[in-house]
Amino acid sequence: MINKIALSVADALAGVKDGSTVLIGGFGTAGIPGELIDGLIAQGAKDLTVVNNNAGNGEAGLAALLKAGRVRKIICSFPRQADSQVFDALYRSGRIELELVPQGNLAERLRAAGAGIGAFFCPTAYGTELAQGKETREINGRHYVLEYPIHGDVALIKAERGDRWGNLTYRMSARNFGPVMATAARHTVATVHEIVELGALDPEAIVTPGIHVSKIVRIDHVATQAGGIKISAKSA
Repeated sequence: MINKIALSVADALAGVKDGSTVLIGGFGTAGIPGELIDGLIAQGAKDLTVVNNNAGNGEAGLAALLKAGRVRKIICSFPRQADSQVFDALYRSGRIELELVPQGNLAERLRAAGAGIGAFFCPTAYGTELAQGKETREINGRHYVLEYPIHGDVALIKAERGDRWGNLTYRMSARNFGPVMATAARHTVATVHEIVELGALDPEAIVTPGIHVSKIVRIDHVATQAGGIKISAKSA
């Protein structure tokens, strides 16, 4: 019987090794798998390469992982924002490596990994410092840069609902990088707010099929500073 439900976050993350490439979903604070990041800090894996849209906000979540000294390199699109003080301090002191990737390229490099594409040509970044050292080609009068897939050892993503086979649905913008990261990693762990019986999820609404998911963990709804899910007094 296929049952991908983990008893705890610690159980789901037990196999993460030092030196792993970890794909972490989220766009700013939307869809960030905070419980899994906290679990990764507690698990102790170090010397990690982290792939995320940005480089952490404030002192929690991804920023906490960076502050704990567990990350050797980060691959992201937006490393600096008003509250990225943790990354800023690490980068300026030479304690973390940065690979800057345009956001569309980041998503496509992840998608390419999941689709089995060896490499692809993209016009973004041609003629800029981001293209230095990369192969370029002119195709039909337009210049392109050769980009390679981003494969992950593990992906940490946040979904809304799931079943014991690992099928997932998402809540609005919390979906963001979750689907492509799930396909690009060898091992995918997802948090869900609700675990439903097999057949309860409309097959047409399943965004990430269970074949791409290794473990799911149920977590409670928590209202974020930005608003997020609204918790009523009755359900709190």
